[in-house]
Amino acid sequence: MDLRDYLRIVRHNWILIVATTLGCLLISGVVTVLSKPTYSADTQLFVAIQNSGSVQELQQGNTFSQARVQSYAKTVGSPIVLQPVIDSLGLHETSDELARRVTTSTDLNTVIINISVTDTSPAQAAAIAQAVSGSLIKTVDTLEKPKTGGASPVSLSIIKPATAPVTPSAPNTRLNLLIGFLLGLVLGVAAAVLRTVLDNRVRGELDLRRVTDAPLLGGISFDQDAVKKPLLTQTEAQSPRAESFRQFRTNLQFANVSGQAKTVLITSSLPGEGKSTTATNLAIALAQAGQTVCLIDADLRRPMVSEYLGLDGNAGLTTALIGTADINDLLQAWGEESLFVLTSGQIPPNPSELLGSVEMKQLILRLEEAFDHVVIDAPPLLPVTDAAVLSQHVGGVVVVVGSQKLRHNDLQKALSSLEMVGSNVLGVVLNRLPAKGPDAYTYGYYSQKESPALKATVGAASENQRSRRLPDNSFDGFIDQEFEYDKAESPESMRPATVFPNDRVQRR
Repeated sequence: MDLRDYLRIVRHNWILIVATTLGCLLISGVVTVLSKPTYSADTQLFVAIQNSGSVQELQQGNTFSQARVQSYAKTVGSPIVLQPVIDSLGLHETSDELARRVTTSTDLNTVIINISVTDTSPAQAAAIAQAVSGSLIKTVDTLEKPKTGGASPVSLSIIKPATAPVTPSAPNTRLNLLIGFLLGLVLGVAAAVLRTVLDNRVRGELDLRRVTDAPLLGGISFDQDAVKKPLLTQTEAQSPRAESFRQFRTNLQFANVSGQAKTVLITSSLPGEGKSTTATNLAIALAQAGQTVCLIDADLRRPMVSEYLGLDGNAGLTTALIGTADINDLLQAWGEESLFVLTSGQIPPNPSELLGSVEMKQLILRLEEAFDHVVIDAPPLLPVTDAAVLSQHVGGVVVVVGSQKLRHNDLQKALSSLEMVGSNVLGVVLNRLPAKGPDAYTYGYYSQKESPALKATVGAASENQRSRRLPDNSFDGFIDQEFEYDKAESPESMRPATVFPNDRVQRR
């Protein structure tokens, strides 16, 4: 991963990073507040060699002192030095326990010994430090005294007496907060990277490109109001959601520049990715562009188009496929444009067989001759085979991908199922994209707020569009000829000779 990938990870997971950082910062603050303050008292000793003072003796003495200083510093933590301190001050602890609170250090190339003692009482810390330095002087004097008698050649002197500290040495509030902040930041970034590596959901175009090179026909941002108002006509004309479907319509026309795919099948990998609303709004967008459009609800397991558009779904596609009713009596006009809807009809026990039948193929051919565009809402690809079977009868397939819902392997399986049957995948639509962030897909720059009067007009038009239906036995006025069945043969021989001339489609 390069720097841009890490920046993208940070933008995706900034809440996790901030929460982790604040959590560690809070923990460090609580620990600091609850910690009992301790004080540190320091003292210094100077090591000297007693000699006559000649230059040669001074040099030898200085070298000897530097060599012995490390040994003296190590001696500070021994019981021979600390036990007299415990006895003299009446401390209720062992020499090992006291050694943990005594720190000794020496400066390089010097004969100075630094002794530091920590305690919860500043006066006690100073008293112990002073007692330790005094005990060390006596101990060294005893250890260095010649066995033949006489004075010790080494002399230790206190050059910095211990004093009671004014401020505590621990806890260091600033240092603890800084450590907590840095630790939380590192843990947050690490958790974000790990989460991104383990998360294989499709979140945006970059994730999509890891699975397929299919064209991205559009991106539809998530809108909370779309749950109650899913239709394109129920939103403002210049809203980002409306503009995204118009962009989808335009890109689809470029993807189908040859015009061979008059029938477009809209499907998804799994349920709940928004394929039905995408198919319905695509049909509305195409009709708003002045095209004659037929929308077919081919999801014979969970049909939703009739519910979205407020149409009667009891008679429709299944009714036409079994030959119970004529197609002219089943198509329902909707809206102010040339949009006709063929609902699902009664749910059959064998949806895959019906959708893969010759009758379905002939029905699509006749509708292609009558309309500029035919949009089919099909079931998802992975749970059932309906969409894969039906895709062989259409000119192109568009796969709707639910952002932050679908995983890479599921999308790969869905596309593989279409490739296996030789389907023409026109492209992919990313749905439910976030409105903000690195994966945002909006047109907010061009959107504008509409006036209350315009909103009222749009709302009234939406209600009229919901209630408008094709009158019974009136489809002859919109098309030139009716479908004819060859009564001498079975329904499989629906003749494609009878067509719906586009120039004769008009509205009363």
